[in-house]
Amino acid sequence: MTISLQYTNITVSDVDEALPFYRDALGLEVTQDVSAGDHRWVTLGSDAQPGLGIVLSDPHAGRSQADGDVIQELLAKGVLPMLVFASDDVDATFETVKASGAEVVQEPTDQGWGPRDCAFRDPSGNHIRISQAS
Repeated sequence: MTISLQYTNITVSDVDEALPFYRDALGLEVTQDVSAGDHRWVTLGSDAQPGLGIVLSDPHAGRSQADGDVIQELLAKGVLPMLVFASDDVDATFETVKASGAEVVQEPTDQGWGPRDCAFRDPSGNHIRISQAS
């Protein structure tokens, strides 16, 4: 049996506002853009990992009003689970993402448990870490 991750969802307060961070600053490519009513799901991917994508959507996309409201509150607090990307050059990636105007949480640092990494918040407040690929 073979199993692999196909995609993961990232909840953002505004897909249009978040798209430049993921597409332009992180260098991901839009592979799909689907609208349904007032909601939108944008899938982004990378040639470095074919078949793996992230899907940006708003808190109420595909959810009940009550569930979307709870997720919106957690998003506003910045407590949704973090996302970790790997880069072959974390310092260069840091400079590119920083130049986009993203909020810097941590400059590139050699961690005691092994990796060199840095951290940002996306426009919605999601915690994004970028780790040096081994």
